[in-house]
Amino acid sequence: MSLPPEPALPLAWPVDHRPERLAITAANQSAAAWLATPGLWPVPVTLLIGPEGSGKSHLAGWFAARTQARIIEQAETRDPESLFHAWNAATRDTPLLLTSRLVPRDWGHGLPDLASRLGATPQVRLGEPDDELLAAVLAKLFAERGIKVGDDLIRWLLVRMERSLSAAQSVVAALDAEALARRRAITIPLAREVIDGQFSLF
Repeated sequence: MSLPPEPALPLAWPVDHRPERLAITAANQSAAAWLATPGLWPVPVTLLIGPEGSGKSHLAGWFAARTQARIIEQAETRDPESLFHAWNAATRDTPLLLTSRLVPRDWGHGLPDLASRLGATPQVRLGEPDDELLAAVLAKLFAERGIKVGDDLIRWLLVRMERSLSAAQSVVAALDAEALARRRAITIPLAREVIDGQFSLF
């Protein structure tokens, strides 16, 4: 009899969106390339669209660190009048980056002037992180903490963790904390104990 699949790892730790934590792979390379050249945009506004955990906040932080841009995240939840004025205020020197989980036609704001502006706004899309990006993020996060782990551990985590960059940060933080508390190296057996221990709390 086959065993049921192990649940996704929980998101119970603080998430760090510092731009230096961004890893660029094939999954987000085209989006990063677009954001790296705002002077070439047809209008000084871009809309970054992607599901939860796809890396929108990481890219937005990276973009903000490189420019004088204004960032409005979760634009679909914002007041349409304020978005309209923010769009009009954007310039080449101070571009505007909007992020959203939804395409503008699904925002339901009912403001024709904003709809016309959004219709002229370039859209950059992100999908769920692929294995290459998640593996790169995990390796980077472990390295930043001075932790050496094997590729076998990263492969083990990839098939068990939630498919998001915020989950990767949460996983590394949890494993680091537990390893320090137990004065043990981070190994697959320890990772398995952490997963079981965290879920026993829910």
